[in-house]
Amino acid sequence: WRSQMRAAFRDPRELLAWLDLDPAGFELAAGADFDFLVTRAFARRMRPGDPDDPLLRQVLPLAGEDADVPGFGSDPVGDAASRAAPGILHKYRGRALLIATGACPIHCRYCFRRDFDYAGDGLSASGIDRVAAWLARRPDISELILSGGDPLMLGDSKLRRLTDALRPIPHLRRLRIHSRVPITLPARIDDGLGRWLAGLPWQVVVVIHANHASEFDASVAAALTRLKARGANVFNQAVLLAGVNDDADALAGLMETGFAAGAVPYYLHLLDRVSGSRGFEVGRAGALALMRDLRERLPGYLVPRLVRERAGAPYKLPVF
Repeated sequence: WRSQMRAAFRDPRELLAWLDLDPAGFELAAGADFDFLVTRAFARRMRPGDPDDPLLRQVLPLAGEDADVPGFGSDPVGDAASRAAPGILHKYRGRALLIATGACPIHCRYCFRRDFDYAGDGLSASGIDRVAAWLARRPDISELILSGGDPLMLGDSKLRRLTDALRPIPHLRRLRIHSRVPITLPARIDDGLGRWLAGLPWQVVVVIHANHASEFDASVAAALTRLKARGANVFNQAVLLAGVNDDADALAGLMETGFAAGAVPYYLHLLDRVSGSRGFEVGRAGALALMRDLRERLPGYLVPRLVRERAGAPYKLPVF
């Protein structure tokens, strides 16, 4: 998987040419503030010659992305105000989130942490000790969420050092991992990672992130099977994105395909209004109409919860 990361696309023009698309036909953003990065595993699921491919749409930096738009900002969900300690965000009762790394296998243009300041975060030996000490002093917290970036970009030894430091904490009951890696870099879900997961003393929840049925292929399904074989409960959360999944057929296909691959539908998020993401926004009324259509088409266990995250709110806010 490390060699696959070294071979990832780091220039949008290179990806477009690889897809038999003329880069001159696109108005590309400079991308200086948020680098371009796409794994070849993800790119292989894009349709060659299709400028409107829903996977390409998620990663292609287009001109106007950096325009200043009222209502859009660098911290749309209040991460900065929720920092409880270096690397730790504490927003919701009973759980805390650890910024395990700033690294990610793919840079989605709507990413709500595209402007996040990762300085001071990360898991050095001293950082792991600080995290464990902070959690040990908080008996009200029963679940730790590993996030980033993407926590599965860390090597097995670093993940093991972290969880070994957490083992003595008696009130920790669950470890949740938020990761796009099973979708964008399924080779990372290898035997070494599986052994780490199988040895954990807590219930493990893996929340993947896929927005379109085309993101699933045999390699992704195999990665999810490996996660579940090691005891992980697997869910999928998606973001409602204009030009990607903002129609009922696409959303129903996502839920059906994801579930068939092993991921239970979890959340469907309204867009977090981060700077640069205006072109992806779907209005509340449109989102509610789509949800009504999904409820008519799908059994209840395949219908995700439509939510919005609002800075300072005590939980993800259901959208009715």
